[in-house]
Amino acid sequence: QVRLVESGGGLVQPGGSLRLSCAASGSIFRIHAMNWYRQAPGKQRELVARITSGGTTNYADSVKGRFTISRDNAKLTVYLQMDSLKPEDTAVYYCKVDHSEGFNVFASWGQGTQVTVSS
Repeated sequence: QVRLVESGGGLVQPGGSLRLSCAASGSIFRIHAMNWYRQAPGKQRELVARITSGGTTNYADSVKGRFTISRDNAKLTVYLQMDSLKPEDTAVYYCKVDHSEGFNVFASWGQGTQVTVSS
């Protein structure tokens, strides 16, 4: 019964900023990575940013230098700071947490939050 609740999406003008949050609750015994994906209408879902349990971060080329992923381990929360937003960043953003218990590996998804960048 792992649950991920996303927040922080909305409408912003080009060049603006948003901060997405994803808070996890439930039976998460070991977290391997926290991820942000996005999916625009008619497009495939793509990995935007990832942070591992060791703190290593990875970003899609399209967002490098503009987006920053971070975490608060005590709060079981992952954030995505989005700066210098562009219209092409418009999408539904999904949080995904990779976790495990014993030999079982799980991927839990948030409900998605809409980000719209438009003037």
